[in-house]
Amino acid sequence: MSTFAPAILALSLLAAAPAHCAINLPMPAHLSGAKADAAVALAARRYAAFWESGDPALARLALADDFTDRTLPSGRPQGLAGPLQASQVFHAAVPDLKVAIEEMLVAGDRVTLRLHFTGRFTGVFPTPQGALQGQGQAVDFHAFDLYRVNAQGRISDNWHLEDNLTLLRQLGVLPR
Repeated sequence: MSTFAPAILALSLLAAAPAHCAINLPMPAHLSGAKADAAVALAARRYAAFWESGDPALARLALADDFTDRTLPSGRPQGLAGPLQASQVFHAAVPDLKVAIEEMLVAGDRVTLRLHFTGRFTGVFPTPQGALQGQGQAVDFHAFDLYRVNAQGRISDNWHLEDNLTLLRQLGVLPR
């Protein structure tokens, strides 16, 4: 890879934000990949922006019509409906949610991300015992995602791991 390739990719990522979208797409703190594809990285950035904003338009831009969650949590619908539902629930609990892409590795049609979620639990989170009202607790956890991006530049497959133990402890669902 030439010494200019990372700079060229970074500039193309900056220029690739959708014109109709008022949200700035997150830039990865660290980006690597021998032949990093700007379209693959853009799909990942759009999906991270969706998780931060909760804007369904960003999910529709990021996800393919046949999107498949390969690590689908129990009770979550498959396809676009799953992330839309999960985002709505999470934003109701943590309205000021921030999502940073700490690391991104692009390899062909795949992109791996280390995401950092932060915010304050000031809303309501559903539990099997009933709704839990936040008291302003800090939320700070990481997730790892692997996406396959199709030829149209949209995520077709997602494998993910979240640090749900830390999150549930922070929310007060589980004891610390």
